[in-house]
Amino acid sequence: MQQNNKRYLIAFVIAAAIFGTALAISTTLNNARLEQIRAIQENIATDILSLETQFELLSELSCRDIRENSVLSEELADVSRRVAYTEEKLGAENAEVLRLKRQYTLLQIKDLLLMKKVSQKCGLEPVFILYFYSNEQDCADCERQGYALTALAEEYPQLRIYSFDYHLDLPALTTLLTINDLNGELPALIIGEKPYYGFKSMEELTAIIPEIETLTAASSTEAR
Repeated sequence: MQQNNKRYLIAFVIAAAIFGTALAISTTLNNARLEQIRAIQENIATDILSLETQFELLSELSCRDIRENSVLSEELADVSRRVAYTEEKLGAENAEVLRLKRQYTLLQIKDLLLMKKVSQKCGLEPVFILYFYSNEQDCADCERQGYALTALAEEYPQLRIYSFDYHLDLPALTTLLTINDLNGELPALIIGEKPYYGFKSMEELTAIIPEIETLTAASSTEAR
């Protein structure tokens, strides 16, 4: 009897040691991941502050060396990647993620307004695509649409593509939705101030945007 009790005690100690070790490793990994995410969040905050400052400076910029895709496009893309990573790790409903998405959405709207102002001032003709998506279960094709737009942007870097979470609680976004008179069907695209609903492939998008040929010609000219 005592021998059996001794075995049980040894087994319990071993199991407790294994559990404790696993818990310690898991805690260490989780802490390391949280530290990484906090560092990314701090970088995003710095990037956002920098971008907001650049917006003020660029509003007074001369037209020299300005092109359709030269105003803050890469900086915004970098912030987008950081926000997406944080959302993937913390979840779409996380309070910090929502705060970052609101800030990023405001930056996109400010960039859209700035680019329209610069275009009028400098005689540019950028192509704007406003993409409205949802992370909820009400948009089966939103992920596919995102991939198609990413591929289109890689092929035609002069395009100005802005992505907005349709359900994000943000007054400026609500105003943007109202201005464009969207009906709630997703995914939704605004191209040339005209709404398009449902998934659109790259072929369909290039057919919708006749300016694509101009962008291709411009790229070919630059290459020569």
